Amino acid sequence: MPKGDQDGGVLDSARAIAKEIIEPRSAEWDHEAAWPEPAIRALQSEGLGGLVVPRKYGGCGQGMLALVQVCEILGRADASTALCFGMHSVATACLVAKATAGHEEEFLRPIARGEHWTTLALSEPGTGSHFYLPETRMSARDGAYTLRGAKSFVTSGGHADSYVVSAVADDDSRPGHFSMLMVPAEAAAGRWREPWNGWGMRANSSISLSLDGVSVPVGNRLGEEGDQIWYVFNVVAPYFLLAMAGTYLGIAARAIEEARTHLRRRTYSHSGGSLAEVDILQHRLGSTWAMAERSRRLCYWAAEEAGRQGPDALQALCVAKAEVGHAAVNVVNECMTLTGGAGYREGSVLHKLLRDARAAHVMSPTTDILYTWAGRALLDLPLLGG
Repeated sequence: MPKGDQDGGVLDSARAIAKEIIEPRSAEWDHEAAWPEPAIRALQSEGLGGLVVPRKYGGCGQGMLALVQVCEILGRADASTALCFGMHSVATACLVAKATAGHEEEFLRPIARGEHWTTLALSEPGTGSHFYLPETRMSARDGAYTLRGAKSFVTSGGHADSYVVSAVADDDSRPGHFSMLMVPAEAAAGRWREPWNGWGMRANSSISLSLDGVSVPVGNRLGEEGDQIWYVFNVVAPYFLLAMAGTYLGIAARAIEEARTHLRRRTYSHSGGSLAEVDILQHRLGSTWAMAERSRRLCYWAAEEAGRQGPDALQALCVAKAEVGHAAVNVVNECMTLTGGAGYREGSVLHKLLRDARAAHVMSPTTDILYTWAGRALLDLPLLGG
């Protein structure tokens, strides 16, 4: 059983790793655009790689609320690490959803033991934010699928042990027949293209992958052929939206922590008074904290509503990530103002937080798409309608 097998143990383990391993090296990983391997291995060692793996497979058996909370803890220390962990957890949830005996032995139990790291490979160069409409083709023959296409922005690219890939049937008689497959790292070896050099989230190893000619066993398919849309909206979207919401909550929380520390410590040489005694700064800090806390409560409620499959789950999930995205950017901006030149300088913690926070609005599903989906859900319209 993983060390973090209870709710409190999971969060305590995440906090210890964040404080002792992640936070001291976050700036280094960002500067070098280096995948945070020490953090990932520590998370695996503590059993957190199996956070959403059911206990019957040796995992922690945690749900969406725990995922939000762990990503928030990690995001406070380093958003790229939280992103990698979130993607791993979403891919793991895909395996859990319709697990076969083969998936259990090859993927889920090794994940729970800290021996396997997985991730998503859904985005493509030609589909943009419509990640759920893959153009990568798959054809079946002799008990295997052969893939032709490419994936972009693959988090943990070149470092994960497997990749959840989406593809469409290479058969014109079945348009829109999308499926999900597990591609092992050895099948992807040597097929990685140049890394994406981002302004923020620089340490997540986001790389493009060529899949032309990659072959995987039929047993690596998730669910049945044609199940991809079901996976996207019943597993990928809920877990991904909450993992990212947690990550950006962590960014906002860290920014407020930086502002509080600065206001307490900064004193005027002519009077000896601290910035903490200035009324307007007290007011602005208080309103900034309220902005972040509103978003946190929304996210926690969305996770609980989704976990019990409540009537407002869909729109709650959509607006949670969208609202947290706005809050994270606005909170960091405000905290940068509160800290003045100390926060505005290149290389400051707030400088990094702002770069990382800005990814919230461009990472699919984008903020605009999420608000549209929420509106369509409220109007009882299909999300993918015209």
